[in-house]
Amino acid sequence: MWYHAAGQAKAQHPRTRLYRRLALMTLLITLCLLMLGAWVRLTDAGLGCPDWPGCYGHLTPEHAKDKISAAVQAQGGEHGPVSLQKAWNEMVHRYVASFVGLLILMLAGLGWTWRKDLPAPPWLSFALVGVVILQGFFGKWTVTLLLKPAIVTGHLIGGMLVFSLLVLLWQRQRAPRHYVDAEPVARLQVPALIGLVMLAMQIFLGGWTSTNYAALACTDLPTCQGQWWPAMEFGHAFHLFRELGQTADGANLSAQALTAIHLTHRIWAVIVAAYLLWLAARTIASGSRLWDNDGRAGERFIGYALAAMVVVQVILGLSNVYWSLPIQVAVAHNGGAAVLLGLMVVLCLRARRARLMI
Repeated sequence: MWYHAAGQAKAQHPRTRLYRRLALMTLLITLCLLMLGAWVRLTDAGLGCPDWPGCYGHLTPEHAKDKISAAVQAQGGEHGPVSLQKAWNEMVHRYVASFVGLLILMLAGLGWTWRKDLPAPPWLSFALVGVVILQGFFGKWTVTLLLKPAIVTGHLIGGMLVFSLLVLLWQRQRAPRHYVDAEPVARLQVPALIGLVMLAMQIFLGGWTSTNYAALACTDLPTCQGQWWPAMEFGHAFHLFRELGQTADGANLSAQALTAIHLTHRIWAVIVAAYLLWLAARTIASGSRLWDNDGRAGERFIGYALAAMVVVQVILGLSNVYWSLPIQVAVAHNGGAAVLLGLMVVLCLRARRARLMI
């Protein structure tokens, strides 16, 4: 009970409410940024500006029109990696990323300045600053290393990590819930952690599929290339240190390797979806209400939301295959993964706090 009482007063402080709103705003903009990053990748705009952090040495593509036009002519037309539209796609992503970085710096500064009034210590906001700095380097390496799959996937994972930490930072500014019986929620801690790890692995596989352009290696459902187990080459498929479209020794990456990447992501998706649906059912059965008196979602609501998002993600994944990767669906699939991740972070935090109250 001391744990609940200690956080209750600080959670009601005006500074805490302001900090919580700022964290939520940063979280929502970061979700948009994650989907914007997918949009840049899917429009082949990752090399729209071949330098970093500017575009051909300028702050905007508009100021680099002459250089972009020369690059377009040199590559033989608008269908190559460089065009004015692709340059704008890339730079808009960088502008939003810079704004998110500024918001996170603000959260860290306020977290330290108001540390005596906030329920959570400032170390989490400092960790966010460190991850954002690393993300900046990954953004640079994505361009300078010419879309190397390990770097681009690392950039995606870093973005998901920033999103997860922001969810955690936002939720920790609220006081722990008071449970009449905390035991059923506390028992979710280990299953929720397992689900979080499984989901993280699936997000990595999804990123690896996207950055290797393997999403259309299988274009039929439920089979792949008309077979349940087509020819695959796993050795080169999951070798991290190689160039885009190449094996580690510089040969062209085979269609069988792309098939292995795609099918691994598809099979693991089925396993993760089944586990998360089971976890959602167990969370719903934990006995909590849909909503608390303070308007906060209860564990039962989180369980329903988790089940709904799993179904949505499965439908989006199937739609990507059935309709040959429409950009809107693929971007929504990326955003759905982030929302699922956020729900799992919240569930893990709730279960952890419930255990501390026993």
